[in-house]
Amino acid sequence: MSQKILDLVEQSSLKHGEDYPEFEIGDTVDVHTRILEGNKERIQIFTGVVIARSGSGSREMFVVRRIVNNEGVERKFPVHSPKIAKIEVKRSSVVRRAKLYYLRDRVGKKTRLTERRRDIAKS
Repeated sequence: MSQKILDLVEQSSLKHGEDYPEFEIGDTVDVHTRILEGNKERIQIFTGVVIARSGSGSREMFVVRRIVNNEGVERKFPVHSPKIAKIEVKRSSVVRRAKLYYLRDRVGKKTRLTERRRDIAKS
């Protein structure tokens, strides 16, 4: 009984539509984050590879990894946060793992993932 009530309350805070595209592990994404500086609000873009997803419902999180100045930087985002303005999928990759933590140990060209080809229907 109480689980049904919790699910109904949680449904109102979930994102759907253009702001929340379907993305998977291995996809390269742009995460547009709202940042408040005093009275002003600006959008900052964090681009990287999704290496993990965890949780479900409003508690769902994903980890994005990128290389800055030859140093790996990872950032964990809540999927349904109001601080996230938009998520854009730049490219999809073929992966065979649920978590891509092995990319932490790789350097240079070894971190490349093979791109997933999209079949275009012939008309």
